[in-house]
Amino acid sequence: MVIERRAARALLLAGRSVLLLHGHDPGRPDSGTWWIAPGGGIEPGEAPEAALVREVSEETGLQLTADQIGPVVATRLARFEFERRSYRQAESFFAISLGDQFAPVQSGWDDLERRSLLDHRWWTLTDLAATSETVYPAELSAVVAAALDTDLREPIRLGPS
Repeated sequence: MVIERRAARALLLAGRSVLLLHGHDPGRPDSGTWWIAPGGGIEPGEAPEAALVREVSEETGLQLTADQIGPVVATRLARFEFERRSYRQAESFFAISLGDQFAPVQSGWDDLERRSLLDHRWWTLTDLAATSETVYPAELSAVVAAALDTDLREPIRLGPS
């Protein structure tokens, strides 16, 4: 059975850097690690922006307000397995310009996040474009560059994963 869900992800931008989470699948510890933007599932009846505020607070400790949330800069349909379950997830990526970097905290992590998330890191656009580490979505450096350098008229549609 495939679990269908929607998710909101935050491109937390400070200067020319973006904050990413380092994670792995605790159900498949030999499958390697990856980097992804903070965010997660949208609860039934919850607006994407409200889910984003909640998820960013839980995963980084940053308290956002609705007026700080920028536009949807990218969308994708992600198909993945996590903890031996199959997901089909419609994701929206929001750009949020912060001005300065902050020191993320892990105090809001729930049990699943404590088992699956390893760390946070601010990535420069240059480092993100050059890395050989796994980053989701694969086009993230291009999305971050577009969010920083252009006035997007509509979201970038990323290929399915």
